[in-house]
Amino acid sequence: MSSGRKSRGRQKIEIKKMSNESHLQVTFSKRRSGLFKKASELCTLCGADVALVVYSPGEKVFSFGHPNVDTVIDRYLSRVSSQNNGTMQFIEAHRSANVRELNTQLTQINHLLDIEKKRAEELSHLCKSVETQFWWDGPVDGMNRVQLELFKNDLEELKKLVAHHADRLVIQSAPTQTLPLFF
Repeated sequence: MSSGRKSRGRQKIEIKKMSNESHLQVTFSKRRSGLFKKASELCTLCGADVALVVYSPGEKVFSFGHPNVDTVIDRYLSRVSSQNNGTMQFIEAHRSANVRELNTQLTQINHLLDIEKKRAEELSHLCKSVETQFWWDGPVDGMNRVQLELFKNDLEELKKLVAHHADRLVIQSAPTQTLPLFF
């Protein structure tokens, strides 16, 4: 007895329109009967009234209805026409509420954006002031020869100022010597 399979079994297919006409018709027939079977089960299990109308690729009409198609469609159309006015008012009220909520959110987001823009400007000014205050701490990698010469001269000037300031501090902090007075 052979244990090998003779068919591939059920395969998962990509859901897109089929290009092969003969495959399309066979698949339609199988799926249509499955759809009608599910509708029938829904009626039996739940007591639901169901109507299905399906047009095949060959423009043939197939329908299923419980108790029948006409009864379910008439019931649907009578409810839609009587509720249409109320439904439209409800939809419009819902739409207006959504628009108001979105406008409120937009206003809040714009306010937050303005605050963040001001903060960015303040940070930019702060960065510029720090850069000018601590010019010696900047990178030298991207400087050309002239910029490096200026940088060198500025550092030498800074060195002189630091030395001068240090000398003044040493002089100020040195104890004053008093000479003994001899009478």
